[in-house]
Amino acid sequence: MPENLPWRTVWVTGASTGIGREIVLQLAAAGVKVAASARSAERLAGLGGNVLAVPLDVTDASSTRTAVDLIESKLGPVDLAIFGAGTYAPVDVNSINPADFAHMMTTNYMGVVNCLAALAPRMTEQGRGHISWIASVAGYAGLPKAAAYGPTKAALINLAESLYPEFRRQGVRISVINPGFVETPLTAQNDFEMPFLMKADEAARRTIEGLASGRFEVAYPRRFAAILKFARLLPYPLFFKLIDKAILK
Repeated sequence: MPENLPWRTVWVTGASTGIGREIVLQLAAAGVKVAASARSAERLAGLGGNVLAVPLDVTDASSTRTAVDLIESKLGPVDLAIFGAGTYAPVDVNSINPADFAHMMTTNYMGVVNCLAALAPRMTEQGRGHISWIASVAGYAGLPKAAAYGPTKAALINLAESLYPEFRRQGVRISVINPGFVETPLTAQNDFEMPFLMKADEAARRTIEGLASGRFEVAYPRRFAAILKFARLLPYPLFFKLIDKAILK
């Protein structure tokens, strides 16, 4: 954990489990004021009394505005936001359910957009702040089982790239976080071997370190991210051969 973290107040969504929960715990332990949001008030209560629990369904745009009002009234202006609320379910190609695709896009993508819309105007008015969200290396390229999940993460990467230049001119930093496979309740659904699988606490530490360094993209494990970025550059016959051998073996 870097010393002298550059934030006084941090807002984390998706804070009840996985990477989000570990980020909250590590930041709070470092003395940062943290507001934690998730749908489950009971799970948020388990984060401890030094964390401001703000139950929230990020798919409700009105509720996100109310949440930001509450956080800033209790803790002051948000210096860093980490939008990590999301969901995942593997897709069976023999049973395509449009509702699953719509649910993931609404939660993973529009959930970030709702939070961004509620918070960003306050930061641009102040001329400072840092907003980030958790996408995935699955957003680099289409991967088996991720037909509903991957497009939402690709959209989040594109969103960050699109907004970064204009927000930077107004003093607000944008970052995108692209984890590989991390041991969480969501990845526990996978029935295949997950390469470079990481623990959630290690993923949280790397996230915090990357954001503190000011990087636009925080991706880990670096070797896995590099492999997928390289694979994306291959001609499609080679790309599909690699994916078939690595994932569908």
